[in-house]
Order: sequence, then structure tokens, then C-alpha cells
Amino acid sequence: MIKYIFKRLLLGVVTLFILATITFFGMHAMPGSPFTQDNKVLSAETYAAMEAKYGLDKPVGEQYVIYLKNALHGDFGESISKKGQQVSSIIVQRFPVTAQLGVIAFAFSMIFGISFGIISALTKHRWVNSLITVMATLGVSIPGFLLAMMLMILFGVKLGWLPIVGLSDWKSYIMPSLALSFGALSTVTRLTRSSLRDVMGSDYITLARSKGTKEIWVIIKHGLKNALLPVITYAGPMFASLITGSLVIETLFSIPGIGKEFTSSISNRDYTLCMGLTIFFGLLVIIMNLVSDIAAAIVDPRIKLGK
Repeated sequence: MIKYIFKRLLLGVVTLFILATITFFGMHAMPGSPFTQDNKVLSAETYAAMEAKYGLDKPVGEQYVIYLKNALHGDFGESISKKGQQVSSIIVQRFPVTAQLGVIAFAFSMIFGISFGIISALTKHRWVNSLITVMATLGVSIPGFLLAMMLMILFGVKLGWLPIVGLSDWKSYIMPSLALSFGALSTVTRLTRSSLRDVMGSDYITLARSKGTKEIWVIIKHGLKNALLPVITYAGPMFASLITGSLVIETLFSIPGIGKEFTSSISNRDYTLCMGLTIFFGLLVIIMNLVSDIAAAIVDPRIKLGK
């Protein structure tokens, strides 16, 4: 396993290098300048001074080499749009808000997704299975931002039950968490249902029942242990996608998280902040993919990592 982890980490470093390269040159290829936002007119001297401060007066290739050297030492530079703030400091300040929202959405997706999947796989009532199937289909069909706006209009504006701005109390987490997690919840439901149906028809389930084992223990001990492997494999990438997928949701609900900073960095052409956040998100995805693979191997020893 150690050898496998080392290979994955090495591959992750290569992936981050490619991601950083594409993002760097893509940002610099965009028309416009980070110093001409909000219709500000700068003098030639001021403009040149600003470029020199952030190293933008150098050739793009030289800027790229300098940035990589600094990034390797953990220095992602100073944000252009947020004067005096280091990119690393912004990440440290804002990420806990995004992580908290992501953890709630992750827990919501796993708890209700697995529960609905088990009910759908084992129920004898067709209407229950049909209802869950419709819900799962809608979940993978409706974009999160559209669901968020529908929830805001219904529960925030029309009924006035839930706040639509910020994260002031526990009620303010309900709508953004639901909008963020609904697609993942539906996927977990479908994975659990299809996997559990296949597992419950296996020979070892029949053998366990023939020994007189109670049905509830057959399901828990023999059925779910193997049926949840696809869910565990999906859990890592799902958590990373919930964190990175909160970009639009945070903007809609005015949540001061890292996702909102990412969208503003793109619109403001804040090269340093956009680069730092892209690398951070990429690192998060790589780590969570690795964690999910290791977790699956621990649950099922038959899975041989690196084979």
C-alpha cells in the first residue's frame, strides 16, 4: 500500500503541475487587466507601478517560473483585488466556512442517500420505489443553482421560513446544503439501490438465510458490507466535488466562503488568487480520491491497490 500511495502522490504532483500551467497561461491569455476593473482610469505611471509591484511587467514565461518557485515554498503571492492580503491567508480564513457547508452537505447526502437506497432496494411497495426513483432522477437532472433559486423563492421569499443571505444560524444552512447535496444524494441513492439489489441475490446471502440468520443481520452484516463499496469509492470524489461545487451556491446565498472568492477572482482577473485557489482545489480533489481508494481497500481486503 505504501508503494501505491507514493505513486499516487507522485502522479498528483504531476497533475498539479499541469493544472497550474494551464491555469496560469489561460488567465494571462484573457483580455483585459486586473488594474482596470470598476471602470477606473489609471495614469501610465500608476499602471506601470502596479504591474511592477506584482511582477506583471516581466515576460509571461519568466512570471511563470517565478510563480512556481514561490509556490513550491508555500508563497502564493498577494491578492491583486484584495490589497494587502496574502492568498494563503485568504484560503485559511475562508476555507473553514466552505468546509463546514461541504461537511453538512456530505453527511446529508450519505445518510439520506444510503437510507433511500436501502428502502428502494428492499421495499415491497412499488409506489415507494417509484417515488424514490423519481427523486433520484430529478436530483441528477436539476442543476444545483436552479434548485437553489427555487428554494430561495419558495422558502425564503414566499413563505419567509428560511434566511437567504449568509450563515447566521442553523436555519441558514438548510437551503444551501440541500441545493449543494441533492445531486450527490441522488447518486448515492442509485448506487446503493442497484448494488444492494445485486448483492441480495448472491449465493452467500442465500447461505446466510439458510443458516437461520435473522433477515436484519443478513442485510447489515452480509448485504450492506459489500453493497456499500461503490458508495465508499464514490464518497471521496463526491466530497471534493461538494467543496468545489459550492462556488455558485456560495455566490447565490452570499456565503463568505472560498467558493465566492474563487468566482470573484475570475471576474476581477485576480491572477494570484485564482491560481492559489485552483491549486488548492486540485490538491483537495487528489487527496480525497486517494482517501476513498484506501478506504475501499480497508473495507474489502480483496481490493489490491496498485494491481
